[in-house]
Amino acid sequence: MCGIWALFGSDECLSVQCTSAMKISHRGPDAFRFENVNGFTNCCFGFHRLAIVDQLYGMQPLRVKKFPFLWLCYNGEIYNFQALGKKFGFDYQTQVDGEVLLHLYQRFGVQKMASLLDGVFAFVLLDTANRKVFLGRDTYGVRPMFKLVTDDGFMAVSSEAKGLTDLSHSMPTNASIIPFLPGHYETFDLKTTGKVESLEMGRFHCCTQEPAHSLYDSAEVVSGFDEETVKRNIRVLFENAVRKRLMAQRRIGCLLSGGLDSSLVAATLVKLAKEEKLPYPIQTFAIGAEDSPDAMAARKVAAHIGSEHHEISFTAEEGIRVAEDVILHLETYDITTVRASIGMYLVSKYIREKSESVVVFSGEGSDELTQGYIYFHKAPNPKAAAEESVRLLKELYLFDNLRADRTTAAHGLELRVPFLDHRFTSYFLSLPEEMRTPKNGVEKHLLRDSFKGLGLIPDEILWRRKEAFSDGMTSVKKSLYTSLQEHMEGQVNDTQLEKAHKTFAHNPPKTKEAYYYRQVFEKLFPGRAQWLPHYWMPRWIHATDPSARTLAIYTPDKEQDQ
Repeated sequence: MCGIWALFGSDECLSVQCTSAMKISHRGPDAFRFENVNGFTNCCFGFHRLAIVDQLYGMQPLRVKKFPFLWLCYNGEIYNFQALGKKFGFDYQTQVDGEVLLHLYQRFGVQKMASLLDGVFAFVLLDTANRKVFLGRDTYGVRPMFKLVTDDGFMAVSSEAKGLTDLSHSMPTNASIIPFLPGHYETFDLKTTGKVESLEMGRFHCCTQEPAHSLYDSAEVVSGFDEETVKRNIRVLFENAVRKRLMAQRRIGCLLSGGLDSSLVAATLVKLAKEEKLPYPIQTFAIGAEDSPDAMAARKVAAHIGSEHHEISFTAEEGIRVAEDVILHLETYDITTVRASIGMYLVSKYIREKSESVVVFSGEGSDELTQGYIYFHKAPNPKAAAEESVRLLKELYLFDNLRADRTTAAHGLELRVPFLDHRFTSYFLSLPEEMRTPKNGVEKHLLRDSFKGLGLIPDEILWRRKEAFSDGMTSVKKSLYTSLQEHMEGQVNDTQLEKAHKTFAHNPPKTKEAYYYRQVFEKLFPGRAQWLPHYWMPRWIHATDPSARTLAIYTPDKEQDQ
């Protein structure tokens, strides 16, 4: 996890502009650097570093003697850099995983370069010899990137939008700041003035396609769609996804909510850490009220897998106190994203302050991929469910991936999400639509069934019903959303809510809780409501709130007949 920032063609003094780069300093607490581009006095790179791999030579912008005309600033991890180096005979000058981008670009060009990267990334690549600038972002937008481009060609790029909002430029109107689309690259011509002109925007990978880099991956998938073959392939690819993410020179830990997804990640991580002989036990972290379903389930999993478990107590009052800070880091006002971020923000704060773990595994992406949301029970048919799954995956960068990145980056942690491994996701999405739907009243049935009888996690956890993170970490008697709604009653009056559609034309809030989040967002980021195209909300069912506990089809786990 790092913070990248770059300007091309600035009309303002760079020393003034560079103060904006400090707004994302939390992403890289270990070191920072600003560097001007030779021959372009109004172009520069800014970089905030969190040192994970090659702590000696990992500063950026990354430049190597072999390609003195290439400048690279990137945030991410490339898990197959060694395999690609061996396959293509690259002569690496550092141990930095990102150096592979320079070699791939020089040999194959930007599109093939991006398609061969197995990992998560956002990059700015400058080629001064050919006067080109390239931007790119990983398939699911696990790593963030925003861009600002004015009509006269001034361009600025930042890991977070807040690094761009106060930049000066010569145009009379405000420049739009937009998230860079995941799975895409963009090519710009670099003028002698330092300004840019967009030449091409292209997609290098879609989640439904097998990734080009799978040719160089050692995990073997057996062909055929019979149930045992499929379940075997799911286990092999999932374990492979966790194993490749062990690449780190800092201590690894894992978020553990006690739900299916984080439990599978934690259990597999502990198993592989022993096999790889990591010199420390895996730390797991759970947050919740003492009687919360998540806290109790997490204790059972941690005891079963033998992790060094940390439990962070949580009250709704604490959540209410940090809500504004959370929205500042998130740069969104989406209701379910803010709610779920509160607990993740607080547990990340604890990890940074009270533990040695810096690289943190998590279970993001599984619900979207494996049809884990409770409303999938109401899908009209398997085809509609499969299409919804792909839609959710494509929008992860607006919701769950945004939450997971910002809440961990706020405290200088690096997040790793094995469920969003390119090979794992493309294989799962290639399975017959009927195989992926809920079965016998249980969502994510295929995933659960794939790990049945192995003893990897307790059976009661393997078949535990889906809980939203913000619901599961609070008492069954009173969800976090209920406490938040009660607090917002005193923050927003009835008249304000009645006029919400006039006050906020785009995505008008329908509840006082939503109104409060929007109010805070507008104070922090005035006029930027378009960053959220729509609220996250369940489908195929009448829903006025994104919490699963408000749906008619929700039943607490203790009432389920598993």
